Amino acid sequence: MRTDTIPEEQLDRVFHALSDRTRRALVRNLSEAQGTVTALAEPFDMSLNAVSKHLKVLEGAGLIERHNSGRTSVCSLNTASLETAQVWLDQYTEFWNEMLDSFGDHMKRKTDSAAIPPKARK
Repeated sequence: MRTDTIPEEQLDRVFHALSDRTRRALVRNLSEAQGTVTALAEPFDMSLNAVSKHLKVLEGAGLIERHNSGRTSVCSLNTASLETAQVWLDQYTEFWNEMLDSFGDHMKRKTDSAAIPPKARK
């Protein structure tokens, strides 16, 4: 996937959703197993309604999906949105790897030239 084909609005929603530590924890928990809203809320010191609001943000970003089974709402992780964000982040990983490789080459040349005695450099 090319980064110029990723809709900016989608990235905005994903990064906004992941900017909150509670929502990141919910994503982490959902990466291990799907869960009901009640089970997902259990580890947090907040109301079920507050956790449900966090889940709605994650759902709006496409990071989770909800399925109703009777009166129970079950959430699962949707990795497609995470993969889209990863593609966008990967372009900067490549940039920094190139920059660090270039810096490493520069430092090696500098170290190698410093090892040559001053009389031999003429």
